[in-house]
Amino acid sequence: MEQTGKISKEMTIDEILSTFPQKGQKLAAALASVGLECVGCCSASYETLESGMMGHGMSDEQVNKMVDLLNEILEEKPLDLEKVHLTKSAADKFKEILSEEGKEGWGLRFGDHPGGCGGYEYTLDFSEKPLEDDVVFSCFGVDLHVNKLDLPRLKGSEIDFHNGLRNSGFKISNPNVRSSCGCGSSQSY
Repeated sequence: MEQTGKISKEMTIDEILSTFPQKGQKLAAALASVGLECVGCCSASYETLESGMMGHGMSDEQVNKMVDLLNEILEEKPLDLEKVHLTKSAADKFKEILSEEGKEGWGLRFGDHPGGCGGYEYTLDFSEKPLEDDVVFSCFGVDLHVNKLDLPRLKGSEIDFHNGLRNSGFKISNPNVRSSCGCGSSQSY
């Protein structure tokens, strides 16, 4: 199949992810957000996106919306790979949580630690102020505090927030990840 730089419903999930590896994590997260959990483990290489979604009981309209969403992800401006990023939806949700907790003005601590079946697990926490060994990144009115020692594994990451019936919560796309576990809670570099 000739590639036009866009995703179509006739492409297989394998084809989508292998054609656009630089956006693979975000594309996989979008697919998983509608219940296509087969990404990365048991997707049928011969099955198109359309037939896979229809096989999960989804409509033509849902298939077309997914194709549009995947192509929007492809069109997003590339991130600065030397920084850590927070999307507007993640910043808005974090500010909402800060307000509920009475911690307005606090930052978001982002890091990782050894754990899980993949090697490392991400950590997100409240941070009243940066520590001496932190690098601070600001996005949409939220300061991200990242320890200098963690930064080589985390730079280029984007923290997003998805809200829906499945897989709601903060989602992290990290270009440094080489593999992740089947449950999606840990990764290796």
